[in-house]
Amino acid sequence: MKTLRNTKIGKTETVKKIMGQGALRRRIMDMGITKGVKVTVRKVAPLGDPLEITVRGYEMSLRKADAEMIVLE
Repeated sequence: MKTLRNTKIGKTETVKKIMGQGALRRRIMDMGITKGVKVTVRKVAPLGDPLEITVRGYEMSLRKADAEMIVLE
C-alpha cells in the first residue's frame, strides 16, 4: 500500500483513499485532501516530520502520522 508518507520529494500522486475515522479523517478532508486530488511532496523536515505538500494550488504541512493515512494510486 503506497501512502503519502512514503512518497519521494518532487513526486506528484493522486489520492486513492483516506484511512482513519471521525474527526481526524474529517480534518484531513477539510484541508482539501479528498479522493482523486493531486498531491505533490515539496519538502521533508530534517528529522522527517512534518512534510510540506502542495494540494489544490496551496502549500501546507502535514504530520507523518496523518500522511500515513492517505493512500495513493
